[in-house]
Amino acid sequence: MTNLSVRKFFAAAAAMACLSFAPHTALAIPAGAVLPDFADLVDKVGPAVVNIRTTARVTSASGQRNAPPGIGDGDMSEFFRRFFGIPLPQAPNTPRGGGRGDRGGSPDPSDNGDGGEQNSGVGSGFIISPDGYVMTNAHVVDDADNIYVTLTDKREFKAKLIGADDRTDIAIVKISAANLPAVTIGDSNKLRVGEWVLAIGSPFGLDNTVTEGIVSAKGRETGDYLPFIQTDAAVNPGNSGGPLINMQGEVIGINSQIYSRTGGFMGIAFAIPIDEAMRVADQLKSTGKVVRSRIAVSIGQVTKDVSDSLGLPRAQGALVSSVEPGGPADKAGIQPGDIILKFNGVPVEAETDLPRMVGDTKPGTRATVTIWRKGQSSELPITVVQTQPEKLAKTDEQQAPAPKAHPSNPLGVTVSDLSADQIKSMKLHTGGVQVDAVDGPAARVGLQKGDIILRIGDTDVTSAKQFDQVAAHVDPQKMVPVLVRRGENTQFVPIKPRPQAK
Repeated sequence: MTNLSVRKFFAAAAAMACLSFAPHTALAIPAGAVLPDFADLVDKVGPAVVNIRTTARVTSASGQRNAPPGIGDGDMSEFFRRFFGIPLPQAPNTPRGGGRGDRGGSPDPSDNGDGGEQNSGVGSGFIISPDGYVMTNAHVVDDADNIYVTLTDKREFKAKLIGADDRTDIAIVKISAANLPAVTIGDSNKLRVGEWVLAIGSPFGLDNTVTEGIVSAKGRETGDYLPFIQTDAAVNPGNSGGPLINMQGEVIGINSQIYSRTGGFMGIAFAIPIDEAMRVADQLKSTGKVVRSRIAVSIGQVTKDVSDSLGLPRAQGALVSSVEPGGPADKAGIQPGDIILKFNGVPVEAETDLPRMVGDTKPGTRATVTIWRKGQSSELPITVVQTQPEKLAKTDEQQAPAPKAHPSNPLGVTVSDLSADQIKSMKLHTGGVQVDAVDGPAARVGLQKGDIILRIGDTDVTSAKQFDQVAAHVDPQKMVPVLVRRGENTQFVPIKPRPQAK
C-alpha cells in the first residue's frame, strides 16, 4: 500500500469513527447538562440524622464466651445474615434483608462485675421535631434494654421508647434535648420514578454515610402492610431507620430493607413512604400504639381471566374469598365472590390496597363499599371496627408483657427429627435436627425455620429429644456456639441463652 493509500485509509477510518461515536457522546452528556451537587443537601439534612445504638443487659461478671475466637456475640446477627444471604424482603416482623446491622459484643467498660450492658445493635434515625422526637425502624430497637442516640456533634443521649409498630416497622424514641435540628417532611405521593434521592445513615456502624441513587419504582409490594419505594441508592446493614431524601432536602422515605444474596448491597433497596410513616408516628406519639380497623373479610387477587369471566371492564379490585360471620362485611351484605371495587369512593386497584384503606380508617366510621356482583355494581354501607394489632406498640408501661408461648429450652428453638432420607440426601454423618420455630435468643441471631442444627457446643445433635436435653442444661451465663446448616453452608452461631425460670 502506498503512502497516499495509507493516508486515505486512516482518513476514512477516522471519519467512520467520528460518525460512530459522535451520536453516542451527545446522548451520554447532553449539551448544557449539569450533574447534581448533593453537598448543600447534606449540609441541610445531615445534622438531623442520628446514630442509634441498642444494648442488652448481661449478667456474667467475666463476660466469658464460648464463641469462636475473634467473634463477638453482638456481631453474630449481622455475620449470620452475611454468611447465609438474605431472602426477598418479607413482613416487617420477619428477619430483614440487611436493614439492621448489629455490632458490638463487648460489655460496657463501666461494668464493675455485677452485670452491665452489651452492644446488641446499631441503626439510624432522624429527628422529626426540635424537642427530641426521633423516628427509626421498629426492628432497630426491637428487644433492646437500652437505646442510645448519638448526634452528629457527638453528644449521646439515652432515649425513651415512645412506641413501636411492627406491622409498618416504625418506631418513635425521645431524647431529653431541645432546639435540635429537625428534618423537613416531604410528600412521598409526589415522588416520581427516576428522581434523584439521597440515603444517610450508619452502614456497618460508619456514622453519617451519604449515598445517592434514583427512585427505581414506587408502590413495590413485598408482602408488607405498606407499598415500598424502591431505590438503587446504596443501603447496607446499619442504614435501617435513616432518611431517604429528595432534591429539595425533604424526607420522603425511611430506609428499611434490601434485597441481597450476600448480606451486602446489590442495587435494590426499599424505603417506607414518609406519609404512611407519619400517620403511624402521630398515633405512637399520642397513645404509644397504633389502632387499625377491619371489615372482616379474606380477599384475593382479581386476575384478567376472572375479570373477563365476570364482565368487569378491567382487572381491578379485591376478590372476597370468605366473610367472617357476624362481622362488619357480613352485616353489610358482602358475600364470597363479590369484588370490592371502591372503599369510601376511592378505587381499589389491587387487593393489597384494601387493607391499607380500611386500616387507616378510624374504628366506628360508617363507610361505603362499592362491589361488583352478577354483572353489576352496587354500594353497601358498612361500619368498620377496630382490629387487634399483630403486636401492640411497646411503651415503658408494657415492659412486662403477658407471658407468651416460648419454645421450652433456653435457646429459644423448637426442633424436630430429620427423616432417614433427609439425613442421606444432605450427607449428614452425625444426624441433626430441623428448626421448626424460633423465638427470643435464636430469633435475635437470625435462625430460621428449616435450618438444620448439627451441634451444640461440642455435643453432636442426634435427635430432637437429645437436643432438648442438651439445650436445657446450657450455661445461661455464657454464649453457646451452635453449629447450623442452611442450604449448603454450615457455620457456628453463638447464642446467648435466656435465664431459666426458677
